[in-house]
Amino acid sequence: MHRSQLPAAIAKLLAEGTVIPAHPLALTAERTLDRTRQRALTRYYVEAGAGGLAVGVHATQFAIRERGLYAPVLELAALTAQQHLQAMGDPRPLVMIAGLAGDTRQAIAEARTAVSLGYHCGMLSLSAMRGASQDALIAHCEAIATEIPLVGFYLQTAVGGIELPASFWQRFAAIDNVVAIKVAPFNRYRTLDVARGIALARAEDRVALYTGNDDHIVLDLVTPFAVRRPTRDGAGTEEVRLPIRGGLLGHWSVWTHAAVKLFERIQQARKSPQIDTDLLALDARVTDCNAALFDVAHQFAGCIAGCHEVLRRQGLLAGIWCLDPNETLSPGQAEALDRVCREHPDLIDDDFVRSRLDRWLAD
Repeated sequence: MHRSQLPAAIAKLLAEGTVIPAHPLALTAERTLDRTRQRALTRYYVEAGAGGLAVGVHATQFAIRERGLYAPVLELAALTAQQHLQAMGDPRPLVMIAGLAGDTRQAIAEARTAVSLGYHCGMLSLSAMRGASQDALIAHCEAIATEIPLVGFYLQTAVGGIELPASFWQRFAAIDNVVAIKVAPFNRYRTLDVARGIALARAEDRVALYTGNDDHIVLDLVTPFAVRRPTRDGAGTEEVRLPIRGGLLGHWSVWTHAAVKLFERIQQARKSPQIDTDLLALDARVTDCNAALFDVAHQFAGCIAGCHEVLRRQGLLAGIWCLDPNETLSPGQAEALDRVCREHPDLIDDDFVRSRLDRWLAD
């Protein structure tokens, strides 16, 4: 599937920017798929106002592939999302992004599965290609881009990502079927490398930047990147400004209704010649919440379990079980979550969830 085949409303929404939660995996105590609660999560994100869903990504747990859950989880999310939009009488577009991983053969197979299930794009993890040359990485990306429009993914090295220079991102952005890049290195220098790569490829009108830097959400969304590049005639340089259009975030898998409201506020602020300092100050508060969610104190060991714990407290999940039994909350993480919920009540959405939870869990 080529990007030119995307529905116009989907292409427009993705290019302009939206809220895309990284969809978690709901499990039973036996660590099997909890279909009822998996559907409830999808309904939550749709009703909270998300503009898309990313499924089969890091937050969904890469190990779903080893458990034979990749296709069932993607199918359940896509079907539930469309059914819930119809039940709400809501005709809005919803961007469906499938996580793609593994070597070239595996990633191509996953891309074909995603297309067959109605997904619009594939977000490509390169972790399995660690040690490959840049030429090999680009050949891998080009092969998968023949199957599905691609969203690049700069995953932080602390959770398995590999370091990728601006020269890689320039070559990646030059691939015709690339539509977006999620920057999630949790590092300002590496984030700038991606922006430079897009500018040097002269792909800024085709490739939308999305933040995955959960430690810097608000400022990423309000601060454009100013990048210098050679002019076409080579006689000088010119400045290109690349805004980060939206977010594709594990952080937004929780408190999603509040995140949508915050994003709407940011979108309004972008139209103003001067950004409200109160909005800028929110960056530190959101980052404080993320430190607890993602277990920064223990090098992100509890990043998935932390999000699960919030969803468990809200009743959306029955427990915080992960496919890996060793993946759980770190010492002190529950208390850290208690603190941020107490100190930042305007950034959570417990009331919103409470008022709708029974309906989401029905059938």
